[in-house]
Amino acid sequence: MTFINHLRHKFETTPPETADVDCTSGQTSPPAEKSHVDSKAPGDPEVAERSDTGVSDSDKLPSEDVQDGVRQVEALTLVWTKTSLGAAYILMFLLYFVNGFQSSITGNLSAYITSDFESHSLLPVISIVTSVMGAATYMPLAKILNLWDRSIGFTIMACFATLGLILSATCTGIETYCAAQVFYTIGFTGMTFSIDVITADTSSLRDRGLAYAFTSSPYIIVAFAGPAASEKFYQTNWRWGYGCFAIVLPVVAIPYIALLRYNRHLAKKRGLLIEKESSGRSFGQSVWYYIVQFDLVGTFLLAAGLVLFLLPFNIAESAESGWKQGYIIAMLVLGIVCLVAFALAERFIAPVPFLPWNILISRTVLGACLVDAMYQISYYCWNDYYTSYLQVVFGTSIQVAGYISSIFDVVSGIWLFVVGFAIMKTGRYRWLLYIAVPVYILFEGLMIYFRQPGWNLGYQIMCQVFIAFAGGTMIIVQQVAVQAVADHNNVATALAVLNVFGNIGSAVGSSVSGGIWTHTLPGALQRLLPDSTKSDWETIYDSLDVQLSYARGTPIRHAISMAYAVAQSRMLIAGTCIMGLSLVWMFVMRDIKLSKTQTKGVLF
Repeated sequence: MTFINHLRHKFETTPPETADVDCTSGQTSPPAEKSHVDSKAPGDPEVAERSDTGVSDSDKLPSEDVQDGVRQVEALTLVWTKTSLGAAYILMFLLYFVNGFQSSITGNLSAYITSDFESHSLLPVISIVTSVMGAATYMPLAKILNLWDRSIGFTIMACFATLGLILSATCTGIETYCAAQVFYTIGFTGMTFSIDVITADTSSLRDRGLAYAFTSSPYIIVAFAGPAASEKFYQTNWRWGYGCFAIVLPVVAIPYIALLRYNRHLAKKRGLLIEKESSGRSFGQSVWYYIVQFDLVGTFLLAAGLVLFLLPFNIAESAESGWKQGYIIAMLVLGIVCLVAFALAERFIAPVPFLPWNILISRTVLGACLVDAMYQISYYCWNDYYTSYLQVVFGTSIQVAGYISSIFDVVSGIWLFVVGFAIMKTGRYRWLLYIAVPVYILFEGLMIYFRQPGWNLGYQIMCQVFIAFAGGTMIIVQQVAVQAVADHNNVATALAVLNVFGNIGSAVGSSVSGGIWTHTLPGALQRLLPDSTKSDWETIYDSLDVQLSYARGTPIRHAISMAYAVAQSRMLIAGTCIMGLSLVWMFVMRDIKLSKTQTKGVLF
């Protein structure tokens, strides 16, 4: 799934008991000094254009009681024109297009890339590590966006993404490939998160669902283009699937950065931004200040704890003594210790917690985050091996398997506009969740029944279509819900909290998937393969190319297909059971009327 990017998240000055309320008006800023703004003639076209938005004179100054990054983006939206707004959204569309196109290509090729290194079974391991590192990135990135500037955070993430693409294209072993994927995942998830925060900065709360639907709509296109390109790269050289985007990404990202910096320059020139006074801190004091602000200790404990705790479920089966192996036990113990230390440090020690408690205690935020976590776990319980399953069991090509896997992108990409329009017209969001969650559970459960070689492929496609309707609805509702309880000062933090839960959920889902795979497929292969090939089970298990080398209809290929069906059915059973918990969590959320004002200036 490519919508890890759809998942997003002054509570510092808002008492916890009043944070989750239906606000009907935006916060008012203290009067600013006249010298902070330049004078514009009433007939100035920029002033006239801004007045069309209905912004009152009192709202033409950035808020004073917000973080510096928020103040800067408010100044930016107050000075730019509708043309600048349109250009920003077109560039965000293109950035999502590049991200979606690239992730579609490499997602379809990942099974072959790991097979090239004789490590097909390590797909969930890579997914776990990258998901955990992505989760650990969101909160520090939210701090950068709030404390410094939106464009700075986006630029840093674009550099990480480009570095990850270069390393992926040049790697020579599975270890280097895994490290490259960490850089790649941090960069691309950070870029899409930055774009989503800026989307929130530049749209009204009521119209935000439509704004997100527009920026994510490129997935409708890449769903068709990506699988076709994947097959071409596989036939030539999969490394160019990364290499060409290492060139394309900077070409698209640089104009976007330039647009943000130029409008920031205009805001500064017109007196809406004032130079910050020197903090007076020494270099060492500044280093310590940012260690505290970004909670680097908490970030490390969370990432280390999750990786150490989740990986054994995927690699224990390959260890010489299984779960009795010393390093497997050590990883589990250290993982639990790190996670407990993280919880205690965040609750009692950290001056600036990784996950802000005053946001987490909001039942709307907590409910949305738990629904998202269950959704991600249930999806990734089976998705990592889905394209491999389609090729082995139904004999599809890479291109066709990619098309089927991309059904979610196409259907939900169109459906998001319907959901966004429904939210805009009703000003409510929770009622959509009451429909989406049961539908998702129903059709994920039906896939258990249809996930057998004897069923027609059309039943798989039918289930994918309805899962896309339900999943797309949940994505938008979760994003809007967490932002509905925050003011502009905390939108980035609220979205980051949601993304942390989502990424941890995907890591847990991949861990469950890998655990079921490593504990099911080897035994099934040894049991089902003909006697003449039982000794080759390990070679078959480690390589998708070897699995596909046996012709369809032969006893060996049928045995491999049946082994896949057993593993996939168990993955779907686990995912469906976990998703059932969302029937409880969706009632935790409050149904807030989307009527308050969060942002200023020329908006979507």
